[in-house]
Amino acid sequence: MIFENNATIRRRDLITRLAKLYFDNQLVEKIDQIPLELFPKRGDASRCCIYRSRAVVRYRLMALLGYNIEDEQDELKPLAEYARQALERTSIEAPVLTVIDDACSSCVKVNYFVTNACQGCVARPCMVNCPKDAIQMVDGHAKIDHAKCVNCGRCQNVCPYHAIIYMPVPCEEACPVGAISKDEHGLEQIDYSKCIFCGKCSRECPFGAIMEKSQVIDVLRTFSQPGGSIAMIAPAIVGQFPADFTKQVSALKALGFTKVVEVATGADITAEHEAAEFMEKMHENEPFMTSSCCPAYTEAVEKHIPEIKKYVSTTKTPLGFTAEILREKYPDAARVFIGPCIAKRKEALDNPLVDFVLTFEELGSMFVAKGIDVGTCDSEESELPAGNIGRAFPVVGGVADAIVKGVEGKCECKPIVIDGLNKKSITLLKAYAKGKCPGNFIEVMSCEGGCVAGPGVISNPKIATKKVQEFTSQ
Repeated sequence: MIFENNATIRRRDLITRLAKLYFDNQLVEKIDQIPLELFPKRGDASRCCIYRSRAVVRYRLMALLGYNIEDEQDELKPLAEYARQALERTSIEAPVLTVIDDACSSCVKVNYFVTNACQGCVARPCMVNCPKDAIQMVDGHAKIDHAKCVNCGRCQNVCPYHAIIYMPVPCEEACPVGAISKDEHGLEQIDYSKCIFCGKCSRECPFGAIMEKSQVIDVLRTFSQPGGSIAMIAPAIVGQFPADFTKQVSALKALGFTKVVEVATGADITAEHEAAEFMEKMHENEPFMTSSCCPAYTEAVEKHIPEIKKYVSTTKTPLGFTAEILREKYPDAARVFIGPCIAKRKEALDNPLVDFVLTFEELGSMFVAKGIDVGTCDSEESELPAGNIGRAFPVVGGVADAIVKGVEGKCECKPIVIDGLNKKSITLLKAYAKGKCPGNFIEVMSCEGGCVAGPGVISNPKIATKKVQEFTSQ
């Protein structure tokens, strides 16, 4: 699981550059200079040449401006024109992810390779145990015929010298539902009829070829609109910046938000309603109920685990409840969710009460662009402060603990936690739907470690978890 590398550092730098140009009122005038500044003539290139490196930067900037790269065919259209259109658009369109084919390295198809560690042993267990006769000895070393190989891995398991290695395609390996694969040109493509928008492919791609369609420009524009802009911050924000929560609230207002509201307020409501729903289902002799606050999980239910749908809580998500409150209280303000999640972009597209979504990564880059040091900001309280029940939601077990406390003395709750969606846990959920569930409440988190480990975070999840736990224990 990768949370920071050169690909993420470059993406954050581009977000910072875009935001700074916006703050300086020079976005349209200077955006076309960014690829040239990063890869000047006779300078070093991250790709085969500076021209391809510049092209990749151009496509990344298009994604950060909110465009779907697969749909953009005009290679002569300047970035300035894309920026101008971004400044004028009034709505956001699906999908929330896009693949930059020029950045994709066309990784070899998932398979096994024999390394130089092969000793050409007499036992040759790799050959004997291969079910497809795909391994032969060539010049004293084992060699795999990839046209016959079915990637079963038996050869690797039996090699006494550990000479056979597994070479995955990182994005395909990370996807829990098989939604990403190669097209006829060997480039990755996303099947949105299968995608659950968990963001694991974008986080794991070492070439930064899979990106979110950012809404940074759209959010920046809301700062100057008459009704103002409200930051709806996910409770996981506590662990993201080196400052206490009240300073983070102040920093958001310094950035341009008129009000800051905790989505943990909505999580408190979710916990209350979900506990009541759980008790009702138990009185109706339902075998179990699952949580519903993770949008990647509910998307997986719709597309891949329909047999468990009847057991999923119908309670609204914390974001859903929070947006409803704000619509009544501040009807003219833009409502912007800020969190660690890519799937929330899809949830927002489906919920007309949520205008835009930012990740913590984007927020951090915007702070840098405006020269805001969160640690030196004044302290301010958020609007509609939340309780510690909702604030604990981003850590694994937080939702389950809330239900246990909510039904204490009224109903027995035997919680089970699914810590991360992957092929194994999805198979397990399917088994639970068939009556093999050992508990009666299942908390499901798409990201291993909880929301604090989402694809849009900037802090080490272990450190973030500790900060959230300290915050909720005050």
